[in-house]
Amino acid sequence: MPLTEIAAATHESLKQADPKTLRVVGDICFLAGFASIVGSILAWGLQKGTGEHAKAERLGIFIGLWAPTFFILSNRFERYADRAEKAE
Repeated sequence: MPLTEIAAATHESLKQADPKTLRVVGDICFLAGFASIVGSILAWGLQKGTGEHAKAERLGIFIGLWAPTFFILSNRFERYADRAEKAE
């Protein structure tokens, strides 16, 4: 199945979703973005003193890279919720 068909099917199913549900999922993604930032700092800070400094840095960076994805998803879910409310 081509990627464009998958995207179109996903877009159609999100347009039919309940706006309240979309907002809740958006809020969860927003909080997960901040949790990712905090988790990144904790992962780096807690393993820093164990002698595996490079491993701690890589783990912190890896976890920290999730934050932008969660924030983007939060924004998209909010947009879909706005569109669903306007369609009603």
